[in-house]
Amino acid sequence: MVKTMTYEFDVVLALPEGKRDPEALLDALYNADCDDAVVGTGVPGLLGLGFTRRGPEAETVILATIAQVLDALPKGTRLREVKPDLVSLADVAARLSVSRQALQKRRMPPPSLGCLYRASEVRLALAVQPGRLGRALEAAEGWFAAAEAAQRINARAALDL
Repeated sequence: MVKTMTYEFDVVLALPEGKRDPEALLDALYNADCDDAVVGTGVPGLLGLGFTRRGPEAETVILATIAQVLDALPKGTRLREVKPDLVSLADVAARLSVSRQALQKRRMPPPSLGCLYRASEVRLALAVQPGRLGRALEAAEGWFAAAEAAQRINARAALDL
């Protein structure tokens, strides 16, 4: 039997000019069976979608979701980013239900960009440190497990592969 896991990830899309009516976008997503998405339309020209989906492997689940979403949305919609990839300590702290200061006291990997860290590296760094984060890491496993796949997908998208 194939082991499955629940993955938590966000997809950020750039919408084509003139195709940004939030109600039409919501209807299109609903009709494409993406009614499980948490939808964000707060940034003009961008659409953010949060998903919690189950499958055997994170990259397969995320890529299938992206294909499903792109098929539903207007022609010319482009993938901008999959999250979690680069995250702040505040993002990690919120997922672990700890304070940012509690994370600052721990050994962390070097930041990748400004004050942003690779979520996949943060998980590895925290997993080997003593303390009470074990249960919190388990509870956030679906989010951390999506991180490496998000990083690979973002790299391919940046290179337009």
